[in-house]
Amino acid sequence: MRLIRRVTVKEIYVNLKRFDVPKQYGGICPKDDPVEWVRETVDQTIALGLGKIDGVSVAYFLPEALLVPAYEALAKYTPEEIGKFQIGCESVYREDVTPGKNFGAFTTNRPAAAMQALGCGWTLIGHSEERKDKLSMLTAYDAEIAADAAAYQKAADAVDAMLKAEVQTALGREMNVLFCIGETAEQKGSDDPAVYEPRVREVLRAQIVNGLKGVDAGERKIAIGYEPIWAIGPGKTPPNGDYVAFVSSYIKEVCKAELGCELSVVYGGGLKEENAAEMAAVETLDGGLVALTKFTQPIAFDVNSLRNIIGAYVK
Repeated sequence: MRLIRRVTVKEIYVNLKRFDVPKQYGGICPKDDPVEWVRETVDQTIALGLGKIDGVSVAYFLPEALLVPAYEALAKYTPEEIGKFQIGCESVYREDVTPGKNFGAFTTNRPAAAMQALGCGWTLIGHSEERKDKLSMLTAYDAEIAADAAAYQKAADAVDAMLKAEVQTALGREMNVLFCIGETAEQKGSDDPAVYEPRVREVLRAQIVNGLKGVDAGERKIAIGYEPIWAIGPGKTPPNGDYVAFVSSYIKEVCKAELGCELSVVYGGGLKEENAAEMAAVETLDGGLVALTKFTQPIAFDVNSLRNIIGAYVK
């Protein structure tokens, strides 16, 4: 992997998952028309100048159905108004369209070429929900994976290999990658540092090495999104700053030792206004990964609240 010099820009990523589904159908989009919602969200983002905040970059990851209207909304603005704000997609398929080869054998999948054609500069790979989905398919084939530790690890390694292929495909299409890693409650095992620290180190090291070692980023960027899976979701309690400091410093150590470079590390997993200042104070963090900004019912994402979260990182 190409050595990348560290920069001081704080990186804020937003995964706007399931805002393509209105609430009446079980999603969380506050409007009956998700297309209207995403256009308004882009307009509010530009109006608040989120891409023009000194020392901050902002990227939204959107469901595929909302990418085109989001780019159409963004096209109304000048590069100066847009600033460092970008729009990306939620992962890509591990194989890609290639000139002179089969162009159509990707039904239900998302080729990186298609995302590049839309203009995506970023993609989100290895999110906990993507890892869970891939693992569930393997478990459907072999139910013992869920009960046998050795079988589970073999399956997790296979998932890592598929994610690595996705990373390489995205980089080949000139997209930057936010690569997510994180431990489950079962993998953490306990709230006792003497118990969880070696267990968490083992899990995260395997995900980094299996997913990224040997990958050549070239001129593109790879960032690490740490998401403690046990802390994700309404009603869950996010880890405190000390826990995140332990994890983020370890991630940086592994990247230097195993990848030969220093990657940005951002925190995701219940990042909100209430804990943004605590996360921003962790010296080994380079930013955050946001999904919702309101975790009590009705759960929601609000651009003004995102601006407040960003404010905690630039004080």
